[in-house]
Amino acid sequence: MTSRSPLIINVYAPALVGNDNRTLAAVHRLERALPGLRLEWRVTERRRLAALPQRDAWLAEEATRGEFPMVCNNDERYPVMISGMQRSAYEGAGGLPQLQVHAKLPLDAAVIAAVADVLEAVAEGAHAFWGQATPDGASGDIAEQIAPTLEGPPSPPRGLPALKLFEHIRSPEIPYYLGWLNYWSAAAAQAIGFPDPARDSELLSRARRTASGGWVVQLTDAPLDLDNPAHLDALLRAYERFPEIGGRAAP
Repeated sequence: MTSRSPLIINVYAPALVGNDNRTLAAVHRLERALPGLRLEWRVTERRRLAALPQRDAWLAEEATRGEFPMVCNNDERYPVMISGMQRSAYEGAGGLPQLQVHAKLPLDAAVIAAVADVLEAVAEGAHAFWGQATPDGASGDIAEQIAPTLEGPPSPPRGLPALKLFEHIRSPEIPYYLGWLNYWSAAAAQAIGFPDPARDSELLSRARRTASGGWVVQLTDAPLDLDNPAHLDALLRAYERFPEIGGRAAP
């Protein structure tokens, strides 16, 4: 078991419809990104793990009902899981329903080495608008950028900017927030104005194009640690560079 906090991945994609194969694609691509990984277990109604000898058929059947149930590898020493949740039009950007795909992996040397492949696998498998991968330790502070307080608006720590609730962002292509690694589809990159060769040389040094024309953009070489002033500064500079993210740009 790794002593680090786990890696949390969230990607946001169009809602599941009909015979949608994106759940299978996300699972298959994640397995290919981490050789040896097999996600062939599910959680029963009694909260126990059960094997899935016909996993692909089961996932395909669940997708016809708009569901992406959790599948995992049943390894307590190295737990990996992925699932999806449908977001209603009421709580989706631009008034549109969305699929949020969530994955959790150990943040060990193997995952760190393959993290760009892992994020791209989940995002492109789901045909995501955008997504991100962040260590769990930093995810809490980032979540506070959106969470309202008892007094009203968010009050994020560390000087991070307050971000709008998802349903108040005008378009699903606009990312809600930033993470350690960021997946931006071609449409999302266009929406936020990335890349600008004159302004994005540092980001481009840690970025790569994806097969679909999107981007995976990594803010720091090492896993994002907001107790590290250099990492916090990198995150703040990225927010300053992209005011569209989180709905902060003037209309």
